[in-house]
Amino acid sequence: MAARGCCCCRCCGERESRTPEELTILGETREEEEDEILPRKDYESLDYDRCINDPYLEVLESLDNKRSRRYEAVKWVVVFAIGVCTGLVGLFVDFSVRLFSQLKFRVVQSSVEECSEKGCLALSLLELLGFNLTFVFLASLLVLIQPVAAGSGIPEIKCYLNGVKVPGVVRLRTLVCKALGVLFSVAGGLFVGKEGPMIHSGAVVGAGLPQFQSISLRKIQFNFPYFRSDRDKRDFVSAGAAAGVAAAFGAPIGGTLFSLEEGSSFWNQGLTWKVLFCSMAATFTLNFFRSGIQFGSWGSFQLPGLLNFGEFKCSESDKKCHLWTAVDLGFFILMGIVGGLLGATFNCLNKRLAKYRMRNVHPKPKLVRVLESLLVSLTTTVVVFVASMVLGECRQMSSTNHSGNGSLSLQDSSEDLNASIKTFFCPNETYNDMATLFFNPQESAILQLFHQDGTFSPVTLSLFFLLYFFLSCWTYGVSVPSGLFVPSLLCGAAFGRLVANLLKSYIGLDHIYSGTFALIGAAAFLGGVVRMTISLTVILIESTNEISYGLPIMITLMVAKWTGDFFNKGIYDIHVTLRGVPLLEWETEVETDKLRASDIMEPNLTYVYPHTRIQSLVSILRTTVHHAFPVVTENRGNEREFMKGNQLISNNIKFKKSSILTRAGEQRKRSQSMKSYPSSELRNMCDEHITTEEPPEKEDLLQQMLERRYTPYPNLYPDQSPSEEWTMEERFRPLTFHGLILRSQLVTLLVRGVCYSESQSSANQPRLSYGEMAEDYPRYPDIHDLDLTLLNPRMIVDVTPYMNPSPFTVSPNTHVSQVFNLFRTMGLRHLPVVNAVGEIVGIITRHNLTHEFLQARLRQHYQTL
Repeated sequence: MAARGCCCCRCCGERESRTPEELTILGETREEEEDEILPRKDYESLDYDRCINDPYLEVLESLDNKRSRRYEAVKWVVVFAIGVCTGLVGLFVDFSVRLFSQLKFRVVQSSVEECSEKGCLALSLLELLGFNLTFVFLASLLVLIQPVAAGSGIPEIKCYLNGVKVPGVVRLRTLVCKALGVLFSVAGGLFVGKEGPMIHSGAVVGAGLPQFQSISLRKIQFNFPYFRSDRDKRDFVSAGAAAGVAAAFGAPIGGTLFSLEEGSSFWNQGLTWKVLFCSMAATFTLNFFRSGIQFGSWGSFQLPGLLNFGEFKCSESDKKCHLWTAVDLGFFILMGIVGGLLGATFNCLNKRLAKYRMRNVHPKPKLVRVLESLLVSLTTTVVVFVASMVLGECRQMSSTNHSGNGSLSLQDSSEDLNASIKTFFCPNETYNDMATLFFNPQESAILQLFHQDGTFSPVTLSLFFLLYFFLSCWTYGVSVPSGLFVPSLLCGAAFGRLVANLLKSYIGLDHIYSGTFALIGAAAFLGGVVRMTISLTVILIESTNEISYGLPIMITLMVAKWTGDFFNKGIYDIHVTLRGVPLLEWETEVETDKLRASDIMEPNLTYVYPHTRIQSLVSILRTTVHHAFPVVTENRGNEREFMKGNQLISNNIKFKKSSILTRAGEQRKRSQSMKSYPSSELRNMCDEHITTEEPPEKEDLLQQMLERRYTPYPNLYPDQSPSEEWTMEERFRPLTFHGLILRSQLVTLLVRGVCYSESQSSANQPRLSYGEMAEDYPRYPDIHDLDLTLLNPRMIVDVTPYMNPSPFTVSPNTHVSQVFNLFRTMGLRHLPVVNAVGEIVGIITRHNLTHEFLQARLRQHYQTL
């Protein structure tokens, strides 16, 4: 026992010695903690803040009203094109799924009807397995080609809109694998939906279309100089994601609110109009083609989205029926509570499954992921077939099937209303209720639950709910493109119909409308799983086309969210956390305001000088992974001695002196300009000021303040490297902050040979335009691919024209809530911390503002107290 305990302790010790980031990358987690996975540091942030450098200022100087209007017009045209293309992608997916599903169900249904008499149902099961396994195998192969195409894509797009650059998430290859994979997944009978991947597909269209180029199609490139920045790209991704929601549900306003609520940290009125316009374009493009293809009446606009809930209305013969009453609100609140509990349970189980996959499936060869997908498909197919054949009840066909429901004919007008009703093993005028739900496309099953009145037994609904709950929970996370909206809606609709049946049968509430309870049940379960409120309310209202449902849907979603949040996060937030993405929430906790910027900043800085040798830049870029570097100069007391005989040091010191603004210096500049005025009084005042002007050799007050704080430091300039023997004071000496320059900008300068020799002036350095600086966007050259033989390491690079001289900065004493709000709302990537005399003392990035990092620093704060 002692030896065993020692062995366990040793293993635990090895495990504990790893950092949380390493555990996340390795796919390992700590069982005893709930939020044990810390954000990984290998994720980059997007540059939403503009870099106001000299090339950008040159563009602004040449920009007049005519050019700015043309630029805005081009943006509107591109937004419209994104909406149209997203609608066409949705049309392709819907048409393909419908084609494959009809083929599969037609063959299997005829086989079942034939084999039910001959006793060869095993052959029908093999046929169904053949279809489903083939489709799922193809979907898994597409995910192997592009792994980021797995899942719904909503967590990745949410991260992108939050400002995190997820590798490969908006590539053309991802769009192709996503669109083809989701149609095979849905046609393969998995409990997944195509609506979630539509959001991802729209985002990819929004990211790629304005660039007019693709890394997957290198030969196809156009000279399109617009929108070459993360700022523009992120705005178009917001529009594309909203267009995906609009195409999926026929809800353009809901799509706009989804993009606002679930992702983008930066928003403005102009972007709102463009996103709404893009959503409208997607909705009506899909509506136009679907209506024309299915009904033959082009321009009728009868099918607004991929998922249609149909028209909710009571039968004309039932005068006591109402869609909902004030008494029903109490039941809706209770259903919201139960939906929140069910959603929390679903999320908890799915989280455990995801962790199991991270430990035991993902580290193994990729073939194991394909085998897991095939195992899920095999299990789902067998369960569906057996449940439909054995567990279903024969129900009498209701007369309401023929009277009050035009929505089912909207689903497929070419077929009779009863075509979606399955009569497996049932006599005439009856049908198999379990097979009707399982042996139909998921959209048809939802419509059956919403609009078929009193035709499903409580036992069937209970079994269907349980089977769908566990199988959809197991399916979400396998290596296939998969959405969660439709399975959640179908699960919740079964729950709502079950509640309605119980209220009618056991309490005697005959006035209730079963379709309303099915809709509220769907909203409750979906809200408990995804925890969306504003956008989901509007999406469901637009999908039902019934504004009177606004209040009950909103109340149900709010209650479901509050109930679920008491136990865990939403499903998308859980998967974001499991991926270790440094997502920034809407706001920080009140408790974190006890911290200041100095408590969370990173004081170990890697910086560059305004004039730096190429060998130093290459060394910095190759030995660090930072994506931005402060441009600084040192504070010295004997600068004139250093300036003698060294052109590089002289250029740096001159730049520092020219960039220091003092009140006296600014007044002298204004006085010089006032000499041009005709007033003799002004001229006299200027002359008097100039006569009493201090000699240029005497240094100003700010420089004296810096020198008082100065203590002797070693001669460190770009020709030298830090030494491990230095003291803390030598390492962290005062550095005057002048701006920020990005890694991509430095590499671009080196690739294009922007430098000058020590015998020349920095004015001889070649100048790059804004277009040349952004030409390689978004995939800039890597420093490790740079051919050093083409560069003279002794040449000097003047980075001052290309740095951002006025980035957002904060004081070391700024409260964390202020830092967080500035960083998130402005979409920053780096936030320098500058003290009262202009010295940089640290830098703050996204990783310093995550919930986990702030909680760790808060614990340190309490320990010091």
